[in-house]
Amino acid sequence: MKRLNWKKNQNIMASINLNVNGKTQAVDVDPKTPMLWVLRDHMNLVGTKFGCGVAACGACTILLDGNAVRSCQLPASAAENKEITTIEGLSENGDHPVQKAWLENDVPQCGYCQSGQIMSAVSLLNSNPHPTDEEIEAAMNGNICRCGTYVRIKAAIKTAANTI
Repeated sequence: MKRLNWKKNQNIMASINLNVNGKTQAVDVDPKTPMLWVLRDHMNLVGTKFGCGVAACGACTILLDGNAVRSCQLPASAAENKEITTIEGLSENGDHPVQKAWLENDVPQCGYCQSGQIMSAVSLLNSNPHPTDEEIEAAMNGNICRCGTYVRIKAAIKTAANTI
């Protein structure tokens, strides 16, 4: 009987090609490493925030092929050769219609959840340019704002929908 010499918590490193914000680069990480930590620790893209680590709060939301996903639960290997957009890649000058609408409607307070909220809103408007209140609430469900700016978030999404 052949025995494998594996340590219980041994990390296996791999070179993974990631297309982040329009640039392809290889990172050497354990393929199971959550994209949140690849972005923050290996690519120095710290706009994506850690909130809960279990995909329940939305602070870590990024776009994967245009769809909102929680990066804290997305293994790096699942993002290989897909288009990843972080808050830093949304626009160079903070002038994406959703970002502008966020400021126009005074959404940010503490700001911690904002990048995740904005990325979820962009995903919604990419798939549904004129959502109803119910569609906004459904799409934004799971993005938690501890400051309670939900009314302004909904207003900002409506503002952005009118400019896209």
